[in-house]
Amino acid sequence: MRLTKFEHAALLLEHSGRKLFLDPGSFTSPLTDTADTAAVVITHEHADHWTPEQLKRVLELNPDVPIFAPEGVARAAADFDITVVHAGDTVEAGPFTLRFFGGRHAVIHESIPVVDNLGVLINDELYYAGDSFVIPEGVEVDVLAVPAGAPWLKIAETIDYVLATKPKRSFPTHEMVLSRAGKDMSNARIGWATEQGGGEFFALEPGDTLDL
Repeated sequence: MRLTKFEHAALLLEHSGRKLFLDPGSFTSPLTDTADTAAVVITHEHADHWTPEQLKRVLELNPDVPIFAPEGVARAAADFDITVVHAGDTVEAGPFTLRFFGGRHAVIHESIPVVDNLGVLINDELYYAGDSFVIPEGVEVDVLAVPAGAPWLKIAETIDYVLATKPKRSFPTHEMVLSRAGKDMSNARIGWATEQGGGEFFALEPGDTLDL
């Protein structure tokens, strides 16, 4: 399985000639080469994780592709056929097995509503918690997508998350709100935390790939 990192929170997984898109939102360049898509996963309803335009780019070539997401996304994306999933669910989509965890977005501020959010474990290899620090219980994480910058996090929380998860490999995501200097600082902290558990950090940039 091959991972390609896009801008911000969007990822592409490719396996056995099929594709899975994760969180293609407003900070991500327009999706291209969407043929043979087996599924789309949206962790939550915020626009930096999905937009109607990005979904339409996938559906244009894959009109029956399932879109897996929590209930909040189904309400926000009422014009689309969303397959609602919950924490504890496991679903199959082509060569991809998806296991869902969590349930709620991290708190940004008490004045801002907390929305539904699900983390996803893909083929028991890659784990991405969306906008949360939910650890998948009972799972040894091979590859962890680590949030690097957001209104809802402190770098101390990110470090503790990586230390607790102990991934074999990690890479940064959710970083488009950071300057180049900010990305470098976050990468250094995430890398250090990953190494404490014996893992290896990959400072992926948009367009970079990682074979899982």
